[in-house]
Amino acid sequence: MFSLTMRMFFIIGALFGMVYLLVSMIGQQGFLYNLTIAGIILLFQYLLSPIIVDFTMKVKYVSEEEEPELHKMVEELAERAGIPKPKVGISELPIANAFAYGRTIRDGRIAVTRQIMQILSKEELRAVLGHEISHIKNRDMLVITLVSVIPMILYYLYNLVFISGLSGGSNNKDSSNLGPFIGMFLFLLYFISNLLVLALSRIREYFADYGSVKLGNPPEHLASALYKLVYNSALLSSEKKEQISGAKAFFINDPDVAEKEIYELSQIDINRNYKIDRSELEMLKRARVKISLTEKMMELLTTHPNMLKRIKKLSEYI
Repeated sequence: MFSLTMRMFFIIGALFGMVYLLVSMIGQQGFLYNLTIAGIILLFQYLLSPIIVDFTMKVKYVSEEEEPELHKMVEELAERAGIPKPKVGISELPIANAFAYGRTIRDGRIAVTRQIMQILSKEELRAVLGHEISHIKNRDMLVITLVSVIPMILYYLYNLVFISGLSGGSNNKDSSNLGPFIGMFLFLLYFISNLLVLALSRIREYFADYGSVKLGNPPEHLASALYKLVYNSALLSSEKKEQISGAKAFFINDPDVAEKEIYELSQIDINRNYKIDRSELEMLKRARVKISLTEKMMELLTTHPNMLKRIKKLSEYI
């Protein structure tokens, strides 16, 4: 986990380095103006996010009487993690998956779909819930919201300079000529900052996986759960994928790449029992995993790590 931690600090440092560069380029006053606009937008998004998620993800909160086993698992894991018990909900989305959200640790919420409770064993579901509890404990929602301010500011400035043509005023010919170049530079910074935010999102998935193991879930249970969730996602029709396209960043895996990932993961399932046993995970631990250059490039544009790499990382916790 040391290398992941260092990578996370590097990314956060690079993002705030861009903030310093912006202050140097446009001056403190101009930067504060743009920061305020982006901050207001994100503040409203942050405050209203639970309501928005409840609506878009079709979440209905359930009582302990309705789902006693689910509540018990969440309560036990939250107690182990040292955080208040999150609200528990059921999502009616047509996919097997789970997600965590909320503004703060005290406002944490965990939702599971009905399908995930049907296809996972009790141990696998507990491991997935441990992953989601770890997201809440790590304050992932707050971290991603904060760093997302930077790409927003850069895109706003790019629009201002390059598209609106307001780089230096119509009376300053030399300054106006620099407008397209400044705009292109801001767009480059915007693109890089987006990649860094996506990289941070992938790292937080590794941390949540590790957090689930630290909460007492054997790594093979989470690995097996991820395998089953990818398999379920690969079977989704294009119509169902369309229904959940805007929600994939919340999920524990990315449904859009499930068909490719299931081919890679099926090679780990040596006995073909549609789960990853401890012995299979131990074999993966000793094996060398090679990811093609194309897959590495594709991973740069996703919110989730390559699943084979992710399960390989889980094998290191045995």
